[in-house]
Amino acid sequence: MYKQFQYILTLVAVLCSSTLMFSQEKDTIQTDVINVVKPYTPTISDAFKVKTTPTLDDNSTTEKKPINYEILSVPVASTFIPTKGTAATIEKEKPERFYDSYINLGLGSYGSLISELSVAKEFNRIGIFGAKIAYDKSNGEIEDVNLDSGFSDFKADFEYINRQRDKTWSVMGGLETQKYNWYGTENSNLKDIDVAHDYFDLYLSGEVEYEYTYVKSASVLLRRFYDDFDSQESHLKFTGKVDLPILDEEITTDVRFEFFSGEAGTSYNLDHSPEYGNVLLGVSPKYQLNREDFTLNIGASMYYMLGINDTESNFYVYPNITGTFRIVDDAVIAYGGFTGDVIQNTYRDFVKVNPYLSPSISVKPTDNNYNAYVGMLGKFTNDIGYNVKVGYTSEDDKSLFRKNRITTNNFEKYSYGNSFMVVYDNVTTIQALAELNVNMNKNLKIGFRAEYNNYDTTLEEEAWNLPNIKASVFGDYMSDQKWFAGANIFYVGKRNDQYITGNDINLTTETIDVDGYLDLNLNGGYNVTNSFTVFLKLNNITAQNYESWNNYDVQGFQVLGGATFKFDF
Repeated sequence: MYKQFQYILTLVAVLCSSTLMFSQEKDTIQTDVINVVKPYTPTISDAFKVKTTPTLDDNSTTEKKPINYEILSVPVASTFIPTKGTAATIEKEKPERFYDSYINLGLGSYGSLISELSVAKEFNRIGIFGAKIAYDKSNGEIEDVNLDSGFSDFKADFEYINRQRDKTWSVMGGLETQKYNWYGTENSNLKDIDVAHDYFDLYLSGEVEYEYTYVKSASVLLRRFYDDFDSQESHLKFTGKVDLPILDEEITTDVRFEFFSGEAGTSYNLDHSPEYGNVLLGVSPKYQLNREDFTLNIGASMYYMLGINDTESNFYVYPNITGTFRIVDDAVIAYGGFTGDVIQNTYRDFVKVNPYLSPSISVKPTDNNYNAYVGMLGKFTNDIGYNVKVGYTSEDDKSLFRKNRITTNNFEKYSYGNSFMVVYDNVTTIQALAELNVNMNKNLKIGFRAEYNNYDTTLEEEAWNLPNIKASVFGDYMSDQKWFAGANIFYVGKRNDQYITGNDINLTTETIDVDGYLDLNLNGGYNVTNSFTVFLKLNNITAQNYESWNNYDVQGFQVLGGATFKFDF
């Protein structure tokens, strides 16, 4: 045992001496004495950047051994079964059914009757045919009026619309007959005199709109209007819109062509019945400049009118500049314009405004030299909208309605001071307009509109029968159940007319005032079913027998009730 221990010690001593000898052979550090004079303090200038790429002195580079990964797929039994998801649903109301056709019938005081039938039918999903027939009448029976004051109106219209992928075209036509009475006379001794007169209107029109072409739209209208005193007029009107590409910009151009001819059936103290007409040709190019908050339309209108009979020939040039600017999103939007146009007056248009004209008037166009206006519209809140506007208009040959004088040598229905004539004058107008619309909630809407006009005439003493002030207030309510209601109030200010007496040698003229009036109307109804509705209208609730025109009193308090039935044809 002792000998083995000596052998182990001898082996350890040999290994230690060998290791020491090997270490001394590899050690290259020489033993020198270093004397430190002061501590080393490095500065920035002592730093330097290595400008060369260092090289490796390694004699060999170790290569990476490739490693192959293998996945041992072992099936694992699972008892999880996913359930099929279902989308959340919202309970919604059944959509209301809409009908294409309806019939409307109502009866009221003063022997009033309103009736209307409208039908529509769709063909092959691209064509729709519609027709409408309406007949309204009233016996008149106005208080303190000795003559017949009733009226009637019959109208029949049809329309066919065809919608295709690249265009839409339509054809329309119809006729209308109207009957009125010249009952507005100051002669209380006139009784049992036939003062009725009739108007007849026939028209046929067509229109086409294109997609993906430079020709955007075109329309043509042919109309024949006449009365039972042989007054008649014919009107052919063509309009079109074309986008012309010029220097990578599109210039929208409106084209207008009109042929108009007419004559009065009688004369009112004239040697001959007036004859009139013209041929009008015009173009209106316009360029639109669009920016983020700004839109400007720059254009002009040029017309040449070839006069026929009593109408003079003329050449017209008008500005056509309009623009809008969003100051504060939809809250404040400024707009303005400087425009002009030729207004093609017609006997029919005059009758629509005043059906008590004598069949002896002359018709001429109005030269609207310019219409300059600025305004602002927008919303105070999401439910309150407004619009304010001021403007200045200059018109040559503006049409005005003035009372005909009483004649002693022409005892016609219209010669008792109970008809009106048309006079023309150069008129400038200063206009101010204010509108306010309020959505109180989803059921109630109310609105207000007020308009002021100040007229300045050249030849006539006044702008006859044009009020300075017009205002209206309306409200509509639709309940969540089945009933609805509405109200509107109209106010028309004082107007002026002229009363002429005497013969051609000794005439006496007097300016008379036609008082303003306030008209209050209410209406309501109940939807018994989706297709059947009953309604009630109350008109002129204040029972004012005001004058719509001089000596033309209107009916007092009026009640009218009826029903509407909707169906599919």
